[in-house]
Amino acid sequence: MPSYRTVVVGTDGSAPSLRAVARAAEVARDATAKLVIVCAYYPSSGREVQQAQDELGGEAFQVIGSAPAEDTLREAADAARVAGTTGVETVAAVGEPVPTLLAAAEERGADLLVVGSRGLNTLKGRILGSVPSEVSRRADCDVLVVRTTR
Repeated sequence: MPSYRTVVVGTDGSAPSLRAVARAAEVARDATAKLVIVCAYYPSSGREVQQAQDELGGEAFQVIGSAPAEDTLREAADAARVAGTTGVETVAAVGEPVPTLLAAAEERGADLLVVGSRGLNTLKGRILGSVPSEVSRRADCDVLVVRTTR
């Protein structure tokens, strides 16, 4: 396995994405690499967040997972530090997950981009595309898809 210098991981604040963060943190720790945690989001009001939770149920993470991004990133950074990673940077960016993750990886010269498997084997994911499949196809660095569903 190559030695990584910079590991980028995406999170939306959901439990599955935090499992991907924990795995990325372990890889970064073992490689003594810098860990960059990225949260792509669209600003949402409290009312919009509540409406998404009421109407979307388990799919609400797509709307509320990064609202507010600062809380999501703080929780993810804490999870990374529990795994023993010391060099943690957080990035909140307005936009869609795939282009945001790819841009963060490119801007920071990432050797590894980590994403969770959520949506990878769903009908919706096969029809509309999923973050892990799109990142895997488009990234210029190694990609680790962490199995986050059990």
